Amino acid sequence: MDELRAVWHMADQGGLDHVWDFDHFASIGPVGLDRPVYEGWALQAAMAQATERARIGCLVTGNNYRHPALLAKLAVTVDHLSGGRLEFGIGAGWAEAEHRMYGFEGLDHRVGRLSESLRIIKSLWTQERTSFEGRYYRLEDAIANPKPVQSPHPPIWIGAGGDQTLRLVARHADVWNASGAAQRERLAEVATQLDEACSAIGRDASEIRHSIQLRWDGQAAAELEQDVGQHLEMGFTEQIIYMSGDAVRISERVAEALPSLRRLQR
Repeated sequence: MDELRAVWHMADQGGLDHVWDFDHFASIGPVGLDRPVYEGWALQAAMAQATERARIGCLVTGNNYRHPALLAKLAVTVDHLSGGRLEFGIGAGWAEAEHRMYGFEGLDHRVGRLSESLRIIKSLWTQERTSFEGRYYRLEDAIANPKPVQSPHPPIWIGAGGDQTLRLVARHADVWNASGAAQRERLAEVATQLDEACSAIGRDASEIRHSIQLRWDGQAAAELEQDVGQHLEMGFTEQIIYMSGDAVRISERVAEALPSLRRLQR
């Protein structure tokens, strides 16, 4: 936990735009399931108190892990704790091991559940009362106060790479996160699919910012600059750097490299 706080402080004081965690109940990837993992929304509340200026978020919340009314309330709480600095990241979820171990339901219907959740959450944030009768969720004259600090609500980031989830991005998102389009050669193709999904509903695709995650080991700053520059040219204005290794040391190196990265944007 001390290491996490040190990274948050470095991001906040070093001038980065935002700082993120992830939403898993067990570790993921080749390391296996046994490594320590903290709960993502409790961590965001801690981030809100440990930082002063950086925006905070979860990249991205797994929709199936919480009822949308609970998730809406958590998000509003963190938005107030942070003084209106929350970025609301959400996705359909994918981790089969977590669903199996904990008995989470809905993996086979995750896109439909996400679609209903987005409608419910936005209504709870903006309407005095919400009634909803869906396939997966039901709300009756539901009250959700207080409303978010940010109006009409915190920016919504949706992680998506498939046709169905891209349609949800087009309808609901302020930011598209290309988590589901990991291969760089597919990014332009998927971005075009998002543009087409926006056109189909009459939305201006330029209203949606594009975001992506990059991995960096803190070694060669020139490589990081090149990677960031290439993605910036592709339209990815929001770039999140994963810490691969010594997180505190790498966060220090990112802060040192930030002026050079800002010049790329200009």
